[in-house]
Amino acid sequence: MSARRRDDVWDPLVPSEKDMERAKQVPDTPQTRAPAYRLAFDDPEFLCREELRPVRLQLELLKPDMLLQERGIRSTVVMFGGARIPEPGGEAWAAKNETQKKNLEANAVYYEQAREFARQCSRHSAASLYKEFVVVTGGGPGVMEAGNRGATDVGAPSIGLNIVLPHEQAPNEYVTPELCFNFHYFAIRKMHFLLRAKAISVFPGGFGTMDELFEALTLIQTGRMERVPFLLFGKAFWRGAIDLDFLAEQGTISPGDVELISFVDTADEAWAVIADFYALA
Repeated sequence: MSARRRDDVWDPLVPSEKDMERAKQVPDTPQTRAPAYRLAFDDPEFLCREELRPVRLQLELLKPDMLLQERGIRSTVVMFGGARIPEPGGEAWAAKNETQKKNLEANAVYYEQAREFARQCSRHSAASLYKEFVVVTGGGPGVMEAGNRGATDVGAPSIGLNIVLPHEQAPNEYVTPELCFNFHYFAIRKMHFLLRAKAISVFPGGFGTMDELFEALTLIQTGRMERVPFLLFGKAFWRGAIDLDFLAEQGTISPGDVELISFVDTADEAWAVIADFYALA
């Protein structure tokens, strides 16, 4: 008798997993060794062909979404930020000169604020049995590590959305293993950051952080995404990095667009914005 699906709907067809096992038991012949004989869904070389890119895009969209649904996760708090930000007292490993070393060490305060912010979000998440306000980061070092670490501090699960890069992107040790995902496509990864986002926080970072910041902000500005609390941690850093008032003065953005962002310095300030927005106790 065929196995039933998890939703208890009867399925009389042979499961694909069983055929994968059966295919390994056939006699070893020139025909069975030929790449053409492999089951299409069990053939990595075939799946990696250029023509299969649409299928791979779909798989990267489906896999994390299905696993998060199975876990019952309904909403998240997104934490973007630099991989190069060290923890307080840690080594500024990315510094190329003394000026960078000094500045990275000074910005280590945001590692601690990211960790505390994740703690606060995760404590609130506990009330929903970790279905709402679950911390999600890029899964790497720096601010990302701080976010996953803060959730771990209070016994909460957290999500890591890693991506294959030449450097920096091994998962940090604090990501919940069952919620640790890996991506090839930046676009699908960024979609997963925002699919369940109930708040977006952005800490000091570089090009990658800027990319994430402006894509998310553009979606909100253009009405392609509902407005959610959008928090920039580090008032001095961000006012030096991007001059939104200048853009408004030049007319390239509307004056009201600046109001989409809340500038904060501490986890307490950030959580107060979220609590006020959603009228949380």
